[in-house]
Amino acid sequence: MELIEATADDLDALVDRWYDLAKAMEEYSELNELAYGDVSEVSDDGFRAHLDDEDVTDYLVVHGGETIGFVTLREGHHPSRQYSRYLRVVNVAIDEDHRSQGRGTEVIERVKELARERGCDHLKVSCEWQNEDTRRFYRDANFQPKQVDYAQPLE
Repeated sequence: MELIEATADDLDALVDRWYDLAKAMEEYSELNELAYGDVSEVSDDGFRAHLDDEDVTDYLVVHGGETIGFVTLREGHHPSRQYSRYLRVVNVAIDEDHRSQGRGTEVIERVKELARERGCDHLKVSCEWQNEDTRRFYRDANFQPKQVDYAQPLE
């Protein structure tokens, strides 16, 4: 398994996979409801902006020459903290037919290597509170709960 940095030629693949991930998140909160009826309505502007942002990188997850997912990473820092430089996993998705085969764990291991290469001292990730499968995945990957986000719709 390898992570290959995405280019402008990969925008459609990123949008398609992001849409599938975002659609799956709708079940966990009304705040996740998408504004799009289907993937054809989704602009690639968000991923296109990542190409010019030095702190954000999108990677295709490639196994056996086949793209099987994607991961979005964002670098950041908290200069007042002992653990100050981090790499945040913003999005990670493995195509459904490649799940439960250790691919997600391989992605996290590769992300750890990238973080170390970039001089980061910790990883961050968040997931939906109600998504117990994902929370279990991160616990099994030795992530520790650190913070809880709260949200409130303004109507």
